[in-house]
Amino acid sequence: MRDIEIIKKIVPEIDEVIQKRYTLLKFISYNQPIGRRTLSTKLSLKERNVRDEVEILRKQNLLKVDNMGMNITCEGKKVLDELNDIYIYLKGIPKLEEELRDALNIKGVIIAPGNCKESDIITKEMGNITFRALKETLQNGDIIGITGGSTMAKVAEQGVFDNIKRDIVVIPARGGLGKDLNTQSNSIAAKLSEGLGGSYRLLYIPDNLEKEALDYMLKNEEINESINLIENINTLLFGIGRADTMAKRRNLNQEKIDSLLDKGSVAEAFGHFFNIDGEEIWEYKTIGLSLKRFKKIENLIGVAGGEEKAEAIMAISSLNTNMILVTDESAAKRILKIRRNY
Repeated sequence: MRDIEIIKKIVPEIDEVIQKRYTLLKFISYNQPIGRRTLSTKLSLKERNVRDEVEILRKQNLLKVDNMGMNITCEGKKVLDELNDIYIYLKGIPKLEEELRDALNIKGVIIAPGNCKESDIITKEMGNITFRALKETLQNGDIIGITGGSTMAKVAEQGVFDNIKRDIVVIPARGGLGKDLNTQSNSIAAKLSEGLGGSYRLLYIPDNLEKEALDYMLKNEEINESINLIENINTLLFGIGRADTMAKRRNLNQEKIDSLLDKGSVAEAFGHFFNIDGEEIWEYKTIGLSLKRFKKIENLIGVAGGEEKAEAIMAISSLNTNMILVTDESAAKRILKIRRNY
């Protein structure tokens, strides 16, 4: 990127211009068709400023504007893809990824610029990054596990079938949790397999089933087959949850939640609650992938964004160094700050 540095010496404002126009194109690509007023509101920009920038992009054949709003053109998509590396370089993302990978001592880190709590397109971008990272690792015969939750739902939503049929199976890594159908692991597994061109299996049991009931249900051939597949997962996609949030989703009483937090719980994974160093505080008996199996999986992609997830990310990252973390800029900077003061 030496050429960019030379250009910046002559045109210092080029940094700001590229970032602004890249953000406009990216936001429009995820929300098209969209009107100027909505765009200015979402990006906290003056409508006049948006109008001027849009007109420049339209004249370059990067945007099409009609009565329905703005849409990105084929040329615009091409430019957006080619501009991505320049944008993340200007934001200092490659250096941040390297620092965070070393700090967490994991296989890899991919950072989406921005804060997912301030813009939904950052969450969508994290989903897009995760889907691309998964496709790069796929091999025939893979058994892919995926957990539930809103983050994994975003990953599945970003999957676009590329007309390639793959000999893979997608399976929910855990039983069902919560009441929202869209964030259930079964729904997400089916959606992800569609985008990957593979097949899927479902797990028709809740995450907190009692042992006696589970033993009875395992007599069902289909359920037993799903449990066996889970034990042979070789690639796992999972969201990283805060201890307090997950404790509430599991309907723990307030006394138990307070006790977990008093003992230093910051993260939950597969029914286990951990402190910031990855030490187990308490186990809630659940159905699906075990912690022991999780620690042995070679292909792991964990996804979480927002600085409030920083301590949870640190805790879970310590459990398996094979992990690739997909996160956002705000969480990355918060983790490094905690590390420096730890």
